[in-house]
Amino acid sequence: MNRTDSGHAPGHDHGHTIAGWTGTGMALAGSVAAGGSMVTAWYPGLVLGAALVALSACTTWVLHLAGWGKPGGPRPPAERDWRVRDRSAAQGHPGCRGCRLAGRGRRIAAPAAATAGAGTLPGARVYGERAAETEAAH
Repeated sequence: MNRTDSGHAPGHDHGHTIAGWTGTGMALAGSVAAGGSMVTAWYPGLVLGAALVALSACTTWVLHLAGWGKPGGPRPPAERDWRVRDRSAAQGHPGCRGCRLAGRGRRIAAPAAATAGAGTLPGARVYGERAAETEAAH
C-alpha cells in the first residue's frame, strides 16, 4: 500500500481539526465528570457533566461554522494540517447537515478578499494556499 508523507494511505483524512479536538476534549471531560458523579451519587455533578457533553456538541458546531472544522470527505494532503482554516464554511458545505441547520448554502457569500485573514491562528493558512505553494515548489 502506498503511503503519504504523514504515513497514512492516500485519500485518508482523519479530520483532525480545532473543532474536532475541542469538541472531543469537552465531551470526554463531561463524560468523566458525569461518570464520576454517578459513582459517588452526586446528582448535581451528573447534570453538570451531561450539560458539558451537550455544550461540546454546540461548541463543535459553532467552530465548524467559523471555518475551524472541515467539509465532508478527505481533504488534499497539503490541507490536512489542523491549523488550516476552511474558508468554504461561509457558503456551507454540500450535504452538511450542520451547515443546513445554520441556513448556509442558500445565499450568496461575500467575496473571499473581504474575509481573508480574519480570525486566523499564527501560522494558519487557508485551504488552497498550501496546494498552490506545493505546486509552485515543484
